Amino acid sequence: MPILGGFIFGLILFSAVLGPMLIPYGPADQDFTKVLKPPFWQRGGEMRHPLGTDMMGRDLVARIFHGARVSLFVGLVSVILSCLIGTWLGLVSGYVGGKIDSLIMRLTDIQLSMPYILIAIAIIGALGPSLKNIIIVLAVTNWVSYARVVRGEVLSVKQNEFVDLAVVGGCSTIRILTLHILPNTVNSVIVLATLDLGKMIIFESAFSFLGLGVQPPTTSWGSMLADGRVYLTYAWWLATFPGLAILFTVMGTNLLGDWVRDVLDPKRKRYFMM
Repeated sequence: MPILGGFIFGLILFSAVLGPMLIPYGPADQDFTKVLKPPFWQRGGEMRHPLGTDMMGRDLVARIFHGARVSLFVGLVSVILSCLIGTWLGLVSGYVGGKIDSLIMRLTDIQLSMPYILIAIAIIGALGPSLKNIIIVLAVTNWVSYARVVRGEVLSVKQNEFVDLAVVGGCSTIRILTLHILPNTVNSVIVLATLDLGKMIIFESAFSFLGLGVQPPTTSWGSMLADGRVYLTYAWWLATFPGLAILFTVMGTNLLGDWVRDVLDPKRKRYFMM
């Protein structure tokens, strides 16, 4: 399974980074003499457009490759930002405790009690739909999971003797958090971030499908699905191939996330050794 996940994710990453350099078409290049060309194996298809063209004669392979860039960029950046925000708030909440801990945890409870889609729509409605704003929405609405996981880890780690020795030795709170506690929680953060990448890609595609995410002329798998749903009865490839791209990307990231969890979890290591 980790080999399959790595292969799928590597293929998607290759398509995003090098794919657009290997084809002669851009994602916005229009040719109205080749509108709605089917894939090459169907009658009327051409090898020049192996997956067909859309309603404006744009090559579907070029658009999928550029959509991969957008989805991976949004997913990676939003995961990194939400990870940074949630990790530091979880560190402070778990170590300092008291009113600060109560305040941060109440904020997470409030956010978790609100429907995710309503928060996203409210933020996008205030900021406007764009690539930058969808990243902000995903980061702001996803930090709570990191804060809760890290807080739980910190409550356990700070009971260890090496933390008490660091306090007695005169280490500052920042030094204790960064050098003594954070390294002992990073495994859980890495696992959660790996599993969250696929979720962020799905959310980005969903918002773009609804018209709340990446805006034209930037290509997105979600917007390609939205455009293709009107032509499903006689141009099935317009929505099928972007949907398969989302499916395989998320499956690859989830398989990698499961593998990372198994590698970094000492309990699972002992289980497999038995």
